[in-house]
Amino acid sequence: MKNRLREERTARGLSQGELAERMDVSRQTINAVEAAKYDPSLPLAYKLAAFFERNVESIFPNPFKPAGGEG
Repeated sequence: MKNRLREERTARGLSQGELAERMDVSRQTINAVEAAKYDPSLPLAYKLAAFFERNVESIFPNPFKPAGGEG
């Protein structure tokens, strides 16, 4: 799943390890999510969104939502 996690993390000046520690996951998990090789669990996605003070879809865009639509 494409996402903006790397942009959010680097904007805060955090390393993958630092973010992983705050989310109570491994650095490898953060790396895999950023590389779109692993889709985070719903609780992790919400935890990341809350940490960055964003809504979930601003970090993890809905791939099923029509472009420019309300779908």
